[in-house]
Amino acid sequence: MLESARRTIRIADGMTQATLESDEVRLLAIVKSIEVIGEASAKVSTATCARLPGIAWRGIRTMRNRMIHGYDTIDTAIVWQTIVEYLPSLIGELERAIAAWPPR
Repeated sequence: MLESARRTIRIADGMTQATLESDEVRLLAIVKSIEVIGEASAKVSTATCARLPGIAWRGIRTMRNRMIHGYDTIDTAIVWQTIVEYLPSLIGELERAIAAWPPR
């Protein structure tokens, strides 16, 4: 999850929402990375999810499902919002969790 979130931020570096909308290749790469985050989140145990309440587990999985099954109607505004608002905090939460692993 962490690597895919970081990758998404790297791919979007220097972009705006408008340039994201016009760059099909980077948009598809970002969508794929967000899908991977969602897929990886499904492999996290229930106990670990409970220990990390700062992560929106259900929202991450819902977004993955929406992108996989609604691939023909992806809203770039939501993708952009994910990049600028949600992924930086997800990265922070995951970095803190990894630094504190294993839990006590």
